[in-house]
Formats: sequence, C-alpha cells, structure tokens
Amino acid sequence: MTDASAPTDLSPAERAKRAAAARALNYVETGMTLGLGTGSTADWMVRLLAERMKAEGLRVIGVPTSTRTAAQASALGIPLSTLDDAGWLDLTIDGADEFDDARRLIKGGGGALLQEKIVAAASDRMVVITDPSKHVERLGAFPLPVEVVRFGHETTARLIARVLDEHGLGGRRIALRGGPSGAFVSDEGHHILDLHLGAIPEPERLNTALNVVPGVVETGLFCGIASAIVVGYEDGTARVIGEQ
Repeated sequence: MTDASAPTDLSPAERAKRAAAARALNYVETGMTLGLGTGSTADWMVRLLAERMKAEGLRVIGVPTSTRTAAQASALGIPLSTLDDAGWLDLTIDGADEFDDARRLIKGGGGALLQEKIVAAASDRMVVITDPSKHVERLGAFPLPVEVVRFGHETTARLIARVLDEHGLGGRRIALRGGPSGAFVSDEGHHILDLHLGAIPEPERLNTALNVVPGVVETGLFCGIASAIVVGYEDGTARVIGEQ
C-alpha cells in the first residue's frame, strides 16, 4: 500500500516513517481508546491521527506514553485520558528501536520505556510502526535501556553486570544515560542505564533476570507484546508482519 498523500519534500527516512504510521491507522476505529507512543515515528502517527479526526469525524481518546506525546496530542486537539481512568485500551501504536522476526523489540531510546510498556501491556493489541533499518536477526546492536531508581544506581549497575556474566555477556559496557554530571531523568524520576551488548541470545531469559535485580524498574525488552509490526519504506509503501 502506497502512502500517496505524503508530502513530496520529505526525506526518504521521514517518508518511510510516515508510511508506517499511515498504514497503522487503518487499525483505528471510532470510539477506541488508544495508547499513543513516543518517538519520531509515533510523532507521525499522532499528527496523522489528528488529521483523520478533523477530516472524518473520527472519535478516539488517547492515552499518551510520555509528557512529550501528551503535549503534542493536546496541541493537536486529541482528547486525552490517563491510563488509570481509561482502565483498558483497545490498541496501542508505538515505534521501536529494534525488532526481530519473532516480533520482539528493544524500546526506550527516547527514555519512555516504562510508560510505553505499561500502556502496551494494558491494551488488546500493540501495533509497532517502524522502518527496515530497525530489523535485525538478533536483538542487541541497539543498546538495551534499563530504567533504574536513582538511589544506588551504581550498585544496581554492578548487580546488572553480574547478571550479564551469568548470561555469557560479561565485560559489556554499561553506561549511565546522560553521564554522571547530567544524568537523564525519566518522566517517572528514574535514571536509565544503556547496556551495550552487541547481541542478546535469549531476550526473554535476560529480561526476566534483569527485572529481579534490586533497583531495576523495567527493561526495554518487549517480548510477546507486539501483535503486528508495520514496516514503512522510502517509496511510501508499507507491509505488515504478524496480525493483519
């Protein structure tokens, strides 16, 4: 399917992102409560959703996954709710930093992985919007974000290093996002450690092991959550992997 309505002055990368976002909006029906993702591809989805609402009278309520997305959606006139008030969502549309053939993901490059995972888990379906550059045979080339509490984060990093040793990933670099003099702080007030692993042989097993480390809040491994992945291409076409 070609995104024929795309502006002609977009870069190839932006055209691919827009194509994925436009195709994913085919899943949206009036009356839905939607999880609104965070990131450059999700940015296109929010913009195109607002256009559809104005042009077609589409009625939806959005639950944003970050303060950034909340501000964008509100400015575009999309009605918003909190996850607690919504209770359960019909659909979440969000991007990814990596995906594999099993529809496993690495997310969190934008720092919103905790809210993104909670919102996705509270949805009937999660549709991922992305481009071919994010497709990998094995997850891990993109640094794995792990959200941790600020208290004792250096100790938490040492405990994570032990887990990596146990999984044959010893000696890999663990970096505090933003650095010691200006560490990144998530919407929930936490830090993020980026694990430079190169490859993750067993994502589900590593995700489970990391999540029991004291100080770890959540990881950027999304396993068994995505129902479908919509891949957009530079020529404006898109294809769906998984649920149609």
